[in-house]
Amino acid sequence: MAVWAVGDIQGCFDSFQELLAKIKFDPKVDELWVAGDLVNRGDKSLETLNYLYSIRDSIKVVLGNHDVALIAAYAGVKKSNETIQPILDAPNVDELIDWLRHQSFLHWDFKLGYCMAHAGISPQFDLGMAIRYASRIEKKLQGQNYKAWLKHMYKVSSNKFSPKASSMDIDKYILSAFTAMRFCEDDGRLDFKQKGAPTEYKVFKKGLKPWFACPTRRSTTLKIVFGHWSTLGYYQDSNVLALDTGCLWGRALTAARLDLDEPIIVQVKCEAKQEIKK
Repeated sequence: MAVWAVGDIQGCFDSFQELLAKIKFDPKVDELWVAGDLVNRGDKSLETLNYLYSIRDSIKVVLGNHDVALIAAYAGVKKSNETIQPILDAPNVDELIDWLRHQSFLHWDFKLGYCMAHAGISPQFDLGMAIRYASRIEKKLQGQNYKAWLKHMYKVSSNKFSPKASSMDIDKYILSAFTAMRFCEDDGRLDFKQKGAPTEYKVFKKGLKPWFACPTRRSTTLKIVFGHWSTLGYYQDSNVLALDTGCLWGRALTAARLDLDEPIIVQVKCEAKQEIKK
């Protein structure tokens, strides 16, 4: 059995299928980790979601910001758009959204030595805290009152974790950290506004660092697989493996094999779908 992880698909179904063929993925024997942002912006979000649902027993999914936005649109909390509307109009939308709501924000495997979260793990969390807090918001999203909860989640969140904050503020921080963070300050405060590469001058001038380079970051023991950051692109060190390589922006879709001593990286080139944004 091979275990592969793939970066943000975002509805780029054709590129996704090409990548699966290239790595010879067999859902009968192999396992696929999907690092979030399954849908939105790409032109075949419904096809992507239907396919992943069809092989649901062979995949591990963590939710990204675009996946949560789809759920919120279904719940009437956010507006829809032309790329997710086909999902909302699909005859099996209830089944798809229910399945999506029951996916994780964090997946881990001690035997492989990896864990996975869409944007990563807050520098203020060690692995135990990350597991506990991911479970906390998973239960909220899976609960009967998830629509009301999501409405609160789209209000401005704190950039630093405080166990003394209100329950909703704690939830907002946890959700934002798992699905939307990129940069942080030296003390671990997150900056949710900057979307560019770490080498950009404006980022350097502000003294911001990638969350995984925070000097006060707590240890997570396991190597963190994440996506979300297309302007960072493919990146690997002893602590993290970044797999969002901007397929949506006409660059590449990337998979990494995790069940070997060193990950094997496989990519397919993608046709540009949108103008590059930062």
